[in-house]
Amino acid sequence: MIIKGILNPQINSLISRVRHTNTLVIADRGFPFWPEIETIDISLVDGIPTVCQVLEALRPNFMIGKAFMAEEFKKNNSVKLQKHFFSLFQGVKINFEPHVDFKKRVPCAIGLIRTADTTQYANIIIESA
Repeated sequence: MIIKGILNPQINSLISRVRHTNTLVIADRGFPFWPEIETIDISLVDGIPTVCQVLEALRPNFMIGKAFMAEEFKKNNSVKLQKHFFSLFQGVKINFEPHVDFKKRVPCAIGLIRTADTTQYANIIIESA
């Protein structure tokens, strides 16, 4: 029985299939469903869990080479919230692009973890190193 780290068996299965340069999407509650890729919905109630909480849980076992976010994230969220997000990437380059271009990357991902986050444009695509 797993007693540390990620306990969710579907997420463990998903991240174990990520290889060099594969991507994984961590999305907010309003992110569209993509039938092309596996989606694990872990939303419980409004705001639980958040994209940041999922990213914090993944970081110890996921080597991130780079990340992608929508430019709109910076325009629609406070500097304090942005700093919190960015602190989770410690040395990882975040590429910002228009949300419409960001969404074009989604079908190429290994999978998507949908959270209950309500932060505008909180969606992140992480690429394994």
